[in-house]
Amino acid sequence: MTRIGLISDTHGFLDEQVLYHFEHCDEIWHAGDFGNIEIAEKLRALKPLRGVYGNIDGRDIRNEFSEVALFKIEKVRVMIKHIGGYPPRYNPETRKQLLLEKPKLFISGHSHLLKIMYDDALQCLHMNPGAAGKHGWHKVRTLICFTIDGSDFKDCQVVELGPR
Repeated sequence: MTRIGLISDTHGFLDEQVLYHFEHCDEIWHAGDFGNIEIAEKLRALKPLRGVYGNIDGRDIRNEFSEVALFKIEKVRVMIKHIGGYPPRYNPETRKQLLLEKPKLFISGHSHLLKIMYDDALQCLHMNPGAAGKHGWHKVRTLICFTIDGSDFKDCQVVELGPR
């Protein structure tokens, strides 16, 4: 079993509560728009970090993270991309990648809207953790913690960090 802490759209702000909620996670995944390299360093100091760059990220983040992350954890193929859309409204480039890569879990950020939904057509779970930072149009800052056990997803917890 692997416990994941999922976050996105920090935009240069990392609430101390995030570190508390991710303390019992095995890995942290960031779905883009870190805002600065210090956010990545703080998260990496806590747990192993995977992530992608977002549209507001500068060279410091883009030198360390790619636009798309593809990997397998436990028995789950994962794809992370900051701007991807959601079922069935993926952007055209993302739709092509999803059809080609066939992940069981697709994670995106960018919209600042928390979504967890299953795509029957692609047989893929989609997660967007919303936004954990203070910049944007969201009203509540959020993140997600969940467990991957073999090929199963368990113990999904949405965490509200407070108002933007």
